[in-house]
Amino acid sequence: MTAYQHRVRYHEADAQGYLFNARYLELADVAMTEFFRALGWPYADLVAGGIDPSVVSAALTFSKPARFDDLLDITARCIRVGTSSFGLDVHVARGADVIATIQLVYVNVDAAAATSRPLPDSLAQALRSTITAQ
Repeated sequence: MTAYQHRVRYHEADAQGYLFNARYLELADVAMTEFFRALGWPYADLVAGGIDPSVVSAALTFSKPARFDDLLDITARCIRVGTSSFGLDVHVARGADVIATIQLVYVNVDAAAATSRPLPDSLAQALRSTITAQ
């Protein structure tokens, strides 16, 4: 499981003073990037290796609101690895309070051909190793 912290900035809040709902996907995107960095695959290395993970499904559950200046802990963990896809669970928390959970499915794509492509074995193995280690 990989974690990073995010402080809610003023421009991320909506008219009610809450972290705007679309911003949670931005947090999840950073979580994915940090997850791969901790796995030894910085995002630039992924792309250079022909790996282009694209979100094909996102499910968000909001439990409590986050507000301006809240310090959030965001964690990501891999929950599934397929031939060309993988799933990540992202949790957003403020201390002991769960703010939101985000389930994401990524597919490795060949951007030029606009089709999926298998995950390289080395990356698939690295992803699988995090599932058993959790």
